[in-house]
Amino acid sequence: MVGMSTEFTKWLRGRSDEQLRELVALRPELITPVPAHVEGLAGRASSPSAVGRVLDRLDRFTFAVVETLAVLPSPVSYRPLRARLARALAGPADSVFEARFRETVDRLRTLALVYGPDRALAPAPGVREVLDGPAGLGPPAREAFRHYHRERLAELVEDLGGSGDTAEALGTLLADPEVVARLVGEVSPQARSALDELAWGPASGRVANARREVRAATALSPIEQLLARALLCATGEESVVLPREVGLFLRGDRVHRNLRPVPPPLEGAERKRDLTDRTAAGQAFAFTRAVEELCERWSAEPPGVLRGGGLAVRDLKRAAALLDLPDWAAGLVIEVAHAAGLVAASGAVDGDWMPTPVYDGWRVRATEERWVTLASTWLATDRVPGVIGDRDERDRLLNALHPDLRRAAAPEVRAAVLGVLAAAGDAATAPLAPTLDSVRERLAWEQPRRRGPHRDRLVEFTLREAEQIGVTGLGALARHGRALLPAQAGGDAPRRAETGPGAVAGTGTGAGAAAGLLAPLLPVPLDHVLLQADLTAVAPGPLTGELGRWLALAADVESTGGATVYRFGEHSIRRALDAGQGADEMLAMLERHSTTPVPQPLSYLVTDVARRHGRMRVGTASSYIRCDDPSALDEVMADRRAAPLRLRRLAPTVIASKTARATLVDSLRAMGYAPVAESLEGDVIITRLDVRRTEGPPQLRAPVTAVGPDAEVITAAVRAVRAGDAAHRARRKPAAAPDGQVPRSPATATIGALREAIRQGSQVWIGYLDSQGNATSRILEPARMEGGYLTAYDETRAAVHRFALHRITGVADIQP
Repeated sequence: MVGMSTEFTKWLRGRSDEQLRELVALRPELITPVPAHVEGLAGRASSPSAVGRVLDRLDRFTFAVVETLAVLPSPVSYRPLRARLARALAGPADSVFEARFRETVDRLRTLALVYGPDRALAPAPGVREVLDGPAGLGPPAREAFRHYHRERLAELVEDLGGSGDTAEALGTLLADPEVVARLVGEVSPQARSALDELAWGPASGRVANARREVRAATALSPIEQLLARALLCATGEESVVLPREVGLFLRGDRVHRNLRPVPPPLEGAERKRDLTDRTAAGQAFAFTRAVEELCERWSAEPPGVLRGGGLAVRDLKRAAALLDLPDWAAGLVIEVAHAAGLVAASGAVDGDWMPTPVYDGWRVRATEERWVTLASTWLATDRVPGVIGDRDERDRLLNALHPDLRRAAAPEVRAAVLGVLAAAGDAATAPLAPTLDSVRERLAWEQPRRRGPHRDRLVEFTLREAEQIGVTGLGALARHGRALLPAQAGGDAPRRAETGPGAVAGTGTGAGAAAGLLAPLLPVPLDHVLLQADLTAVAPGPLTGELGRWLALAADVESTGGATVYRFGEHSIRRALDAGQGADEMLAMLERHSTTPVPQPLSYLVTDVARRHGRMRVGTASSYIRCDDPSALDEVMADRRAAPLRLRRLAPTVIASKTARATLVDSLRAMGYAPVAESLEGDVIITRLDVRRTEGPPQLRAPVTAVGPDAEVITAAVRAVRAGDAAHRARRKPAAAPDGQVPRSPATATIGALREAIRQGSQVWIGYLDSQGNATSRILEPARMEGGYLTAYDETRAAVHRFALHRITGVADIQP
């Protein structure tokens, strides 16, 4: 490994500056922070975390090339490697394979996962360690049998026709295909069938009495035959593994099978571009209106926050009934509104879910801008509404708005899925609506290391939610949805989103393009309704924001569809009166926005409710009831339902109560009366239930877009690595210290030399004892000396450190 690391560092040092810049651009984590020299860059590039991160981004064919290199002994020349891959193809090797293989090898070299010329290719250090079981193969025999005791190894080697008592000797025998062929031919058909089950992975299995040691001549059962001939290796009392050499023989010396150099084709139905965009625009409009309707309802009637966080199931179902949506779609509306900062909890304990001040700024913007905010937030949020209703590892229900709905992979999966849709079909005229299985298969090819059941569920959620939000229409990506995607996902949006004070989600160039594409497709809001004699109002289309909010306050939605039907009732009229509306103001609003005269029954309803509204007033005594009509108070006193209110008649027109004013008002309303609250001065208190707000985030959170470093940063980093490497390789020796020894000098001379170095800003060579008492040498540039410590830049560590003066053994000058 040390020799391989040295060769890799030497190869990396020989790369041109342009090649290093390309490496850093593709793997920006290598310069965070900037390494001190090329050795540091090589060490970071071959670390398990860095190697695993870049392997996760490889497609299946590129990953197969890496796995093949990891399986074969290094180094491997270009032509034999190509021949190995060609054997695994589902069809004959053609020009597409040749071009793809050439491109893949060059890309792997660019990524520093493979190094060396074409005649001697090798995987970078750390790749084999990260690839535990490449291509489903087991470990090499020398590693698999390493834990066997010498006596057992000697028996196995002897039965195989060799000599020796080490795992290396056994591995050498199994590396000969003729030996493995002879051993496989000696076992029974049942044993051969067991081998075939393990051949293409997984290479491990469970059997009984795996540790039983028998010789080949006395083995009876199929598993005993395999264990006695080293065709299987026991790794535990009931577990076995197939050695890599045996697995390759059973595969016909192929590492993979049915390999594709290009991604699998997407299957689905073609859609018309105009129909796709119009359908998606309709969904976008409906989703935006659903968010607004939810926030308006929660302004007046906010649901409570559960003790464990989240929204109660009954409140979710109530919201679904209000929005006329299935539960999962209502959960999506709620979660997106919360992620966009439009809805927040008023308190962790006994709080309510209600709109924030951000909602007031959002609702006055154009519909297309409001949708862009919601869609951009959905793309960037790590919350997954699709898992609402599932249970966690403790069997607790996951409610909407629950803190545990976060999944770190959600934004990346959404971008990947929409990237697949962006590449499906002819984007200009006939976009493709691929099937769910087709999308999963494509993503499994593009990122094979990231596939799993949880990721497959996220793919399903993404397709379903994108359709509901209006990013897609009829299963195909709309043009306004494509404009929101970052360029690396196949979209038109820039890679860097706007950030900074005042930035809101969806304000970048891509967001502006999406809004511009969506705006012509949206229906024109109407400013009129049709009033009917049965106390209903019919809205033949979407209403303007002001009229829609007013109707939501003064009437209840009875039905939705092509037209929305609102019904006026005593409760809804009283709700508008409680919010500060007057009878004349309400009738004027109806006359102004109705294409028909205001029906007489509706006029009578408004005036009658307004006439009775406020006749009875509630104050504090703890609280009191005041009414100019003594008969009305007689009725209240005689009502049995008023007993819990602990009422007391103070005068013909006044009743006192020991309950709070708000409780008394709510109780009287529940009994069928229409009281209003009044202040200590006797003024009516207007409770604006439609504008209840809670403190939320001061601004909408901008989508987090993964971006790499700028070209200037990359160039500066490469320049710094080159300069540090030159200094590191030209490291000088102390003039006064013999080779192999650390500098030593008297304490007074040491302190004096350090002070002089601080004054001149020069470098010195010191000897230093670490915490274990081991003597080491350091090249330092001293900065200051105080409190028994020396602060200096350590060139050998490329960092600033503090050194205890009593541990410095001596100081020597640096040779020029």
